[in-house]
Amino acid sequence: MDLVDFKKWALKEFGIDLFAYKENQLHRRILSLISRVGAKSIDEYVGILKNNEMQRQKFLDFITINVTEFFRNPEIFKEFEKEIRNMTLKNNHIKIWSAACSIGAEPYSIAIIANKLGYSSKCSIIATDIDTTILNKAKKGEYIESEIKNVEKQDLHKYFRNVGDKYIVDENIKNMITYKRHDLILDSYEGDFDIIVCRNVVIYFNQDIKEKIYKKFSTSLKKGGLLFVGATESIYNYKEYGFEKASTFIYRKL
Repeated sequence: MDLVDFKKWALKEFGIDLFAYKENQLHRRILSLISRVGAKSIDEYVGILKNNEMQRQKFLDFITINVTEFFRNPEIFKEFEKEIRNMTLKNNHIKIWSAACSIGAEPYSIAIIANKLGYSSKCSIIATDIDTTILNKAKKGEYIESEIKNVEKQDLHKYFRNVGDKYIVDENIKNMITYKRHDLILDSYEGDFDIIVCRNVVIYFNQDIKEKIYKKFSTSLKKGGLLFVGATESIYNYKEYGFEKASTFIYRKL
C-alpha cells in the first residue's frame, strides 16, 4: 500500500477525505505517525489502526488538527465582538455556526461574548466537527489552564467552575450550543446563518477545496452575514465569493 492507497482506505474507513489536504504537509504528518508507533510500513500501520482503538483516535486527532484555546488571538476577537454588537441591533435572532469547532473552546468563546452583550436569548449556536470523540469532549466543557489563558479574570470567575486542575464551563453557556458531527468537505451545509466562524482549519486544505468551502460558506450566510476566519487565513479574493471586508479576518456577505 502506498500513500494514495492509504488515503483511499482512510476515506472508506473514517469518512475523511485526505485528498483534500495539502499533500506535502499531510504526507509528513502520516509518516511521522507511522514512525511514532514503530510501524515499518504503511500496511503495518493500517493493521495497527484496524485493531487498536487508542491508535485510531490518535490518528484522527493528529490528522484533524485539534489544537485550540478560548479567544484565540484576543485582539481579533475584540473586533468580532464589535461586529456582533452591531449586528444584534438589527436582528431579533442571531444564528451562528462554529465550524470545525474541535474541543469547543471557540463556540464557548462566542457564547460568552453573546452572554456579556445580553444576547443569550437571541442567539443560537451550532458547533460542528468531523471527530465525534472531540465533540463529546466539547460537550463536557472541561479545560486545562493553558486552554483558558486568554479568558479575562472576571469572566473566568463568572463562566467557569474550578475543580482541581480543570475549569468547567457554566451550564447556562453550555446550553446555548448544539453540537453536531459535520464534514466540511463531504457534507452539505445548512443555511440562513448570520455568522459563520471557521478558524485555523481551511489553511490545511488545498486550493480547490478552500474555494469550494468559501463558496459554500457564502451560500450559507444571509445577506449581511459575517464569516470570521483564522489569523493566518486572509481571503485575498474575497470579492469572488460575494464578500466585502468588515474587519481584519472578518468578511461580510454583500
